[in-house]
Amino acid sequence: MSVNRRNFLTLPLAYLTLRGSPPRAAPLPGVDDWPGGEWDWTAPEQAGWDTDILAQARAYSQSIGTASFIVVQHGRIVDSWGDIGRRLQLYSVRKSLLSALIGIAVAEGKIELDATLGSLGIDDVPPVLTEAEKQATVRQLLQSRSGIYRPALVEMPSQVARRPVRGSHPPGTFWYYNNWDFNVLGTIYERAVGASIFEMFQQRIGNPVGMQDYRPRDGGYIRGDVSLHPAYPFHMSARDLARFGLLYLRSGRWRDRAVVSPSWVQESTTASSETYLRSGYGYMWWTGFPDRRVEIMNLSPGGFWADGNYGQFIIIDPVNDLVVVHQTDTAKVNERQMGHLMWLLLTAAHAGDPGHDPNAARR
Repeated sequence: MSVNRRNFLTLPLAYLTLRGSPPRAAPLPGVDDWPGGEWDWTAPEQAGWDTDILAQARAYSQSIGTASFIVVQHGRIVDSWGDIGRRLQLYSVRKSLLSALIGIAVAEGKIELDATLGSLGIDDVPPVLTEAEKQATVRQLLQSRSGIYRPALVEMPSQVARRPVRGSHPPGTFWYYNNWDFNVLGTIYERAVGASIFEMFQQRIGNPVGMQDYRPRDGGYIRGDVSLHPAYPFHMSARDLARFGLLYLRSGRWRDRAVVSPSWVQESTTASSETYLRSGYGYMWWTGFPDRRVEIMNLSPGGFWADGNYGQFIIIDPVNDLVVVHQTDTAKVNERQMGHLMWLLLTAAHAGDPGHDPNAARR
């Protein structure tokens, strides 16, 4: 299906749900490792990786300004570079963290996905929400399909430029990457659980998976006059993000505990829309599709990722049992560059299908 890159393309939900569910990797025979207080490591040559190509991946990564990087396979770090314990700004990766917390609250009956904004008492600064806008549901906000097009805190210029005209699409009918939706979900979550996102992330996810660096004070709020609903940026280290990625690779399980329900992991990382990247979008996760890879990211079918501005990525590749974490500080790394880095990694790992190098046409 072709994508008009000037606009965000939406697909009927039936189109996507009929295509089947993405595959999830079962633990390999004899391989079900979990990090303890520290990550365990496997030397690349022991893991069967081509060390010359892995060295090329490191050199390329450093050339584009990577600040910290980790690749995990079968629950062990195969390689890393940069300061993996340094807490860096996550930008929009925050949204995938909140998606996990919302999944826990849904399982506990604290949030109803089909509750409308009107029933929850959600509004904003004047001009207030219309009655039609108040019919948007929590699920539609998670999917970024609310149909509510108004200013939000911490928007990128590209989001402002692409924002549809207010009232142009009824709730649930169109996908537009909408920080208003994502910020309102923070308000809905905190009202539902009676505590801050940052405290609950430590209690419900950070502590159970043994995060080494994260503290609630590593998050904060950005408030302003344009909206009642603050943004909620996080700072986090690469080695803690890798634990979060491994949690999702293992379908929400950490050892013998279901931290996030497997059904939520499956549902939230399954596409409900197709995007301008020719990827899917689930519940605040960027996704692939079960029958084809995301070429720009070199993501295997069934994979998914968290994506933050300037090059913050958590990539989960169930086909190859991989978690990849990439962070920047002052540099800007785009999806095409990340896709080239993934191609080098998959080639080094002797993946069955390393895909097509997204940067090949540019060299």
